[in-house]
Amino acid sequence: MAYETIKYEVDEQILTITLNRPDKLNAFNGTMQQELIDAFDAADKDDNVRAIIVTGAGRGFCAGADLSSGANTFDRDARRGPVKRLASGAVDYSDPMVRDGGGQVTLRIFKCLKPVIAAVNGPAVGIGVTMQLAMDIRIASEAARFGFVFSQRGIVPEAASSWFLPRIVGISQALEWCYSGRVFPAQEALAGRLVSKVVPPDDLLPTARALAKEFAAKTAPVSVALIRQMMWRMMGADDPMEAHKVDSRGIYARGRSEDVKEGVVSFLEKRPAEFKNKVSSDMPDYFPWWQEREYK
Repeated sequence: MAYETIKYEVDEQILTITLNRPDKLNAFNGTMQQELIDAFDAADKDDNVRAIIVTGAGRGFCAGADLSSGANTFDRDARRGPVKRLASGAVDYSDPMVRDGGGQVTLRIFKCLKPVIAAVNGPAVGIGVTMQLAMDIRIASEAARFGFVFSQRGIVPEAASSWFLPRIVGISQALEWCYSGRVFPAQEALAGRLVSKVVPPDDLLPTARALAKEFAAKTAPVSVALIRQMMWRMMGADDPMEAHKVDSRGIYARGRSEDVKEGVVSFLEKRPAEFKNKVSSDMPDYFPWWQEREYK
C-alpha cells in the first residue's frame, strides 16, 4: 500500500508497519495519524495478516509530536480554526475537533484483532511511547530511549495513556516517569516493565519476527482475535463475573466450531492443525460483547 509517512509490508503473514519520516526521527503528524488508523483497518480485514510489528525507520522509533509549528503545535484553534462553542461561550468539548489525534490511534490499536508487537529501535518520546501502550508486547533495542515528557512541555499525557500506562507498569512507576518527564534508557524501561525484552540493535527485528511467527504458526486466528480482546477489555472490568460471562460464551461458541474439532483431532493424530475459520467472516455471534463508547 502507498503511504506518505509509514511503510506497510506483509511477508510470511506478518505485517510490518514502519514509521517512515527518518529525517524527522519519525515525528508524529496528522498524516501519520490517519495512515496508522488506515493501516490497522486494512490489517484487520486481511486474513493473510496474522501478526503486526510496528517499528521506526532510521535511528529513531518516534520523536513525539512534530514541533515544526512552534508555539502553536498543540493549539488546535490556532492550527485548525476555532472549535464549537456553547451558547454560554464555553468550549463544546464534545466537538470531534477537540479529540486528541494520538488517542484516536491508540483506540484503533486497542480494537485490533491481530497481535501487535512494538520493535523499538531508538528514541520514543511523547506520542512515540504512548502509541506503544495499546500494543501487546514491546521489545526494545539497546539504543532505545523512552520519555513521557509532557510535564516538561506544559501539557498532559495523551493517547489514552492515563488508562494504559498504570495498568502496564503500576501507578507509582507511571507517575514517577510522568511527573519527571525525563528520558530514560531501555534497561530502565525493562526494570519498570514497560518493555519485556532488551536486545542488541541487530537482533531487534529478528526477535520481533520470531515472536510474531510463533503467534501465527500453530494457532487459530479467531481464537487469537478473541483472546486479545478478552484480555484487554477485562482490564477494565469491575468483577470477575464479567470475565466468566465472556469466557462461557467463548467456550460454548468456539466449542462447536470446526476449528476446535480440528484442534482436538490434530492433537490426537499428532499432526499440525489446519484451522479454517477466518477473522473476517467467522467471529462468533456474541462478538462484540461490549457497547462501543462514543466520544461526547
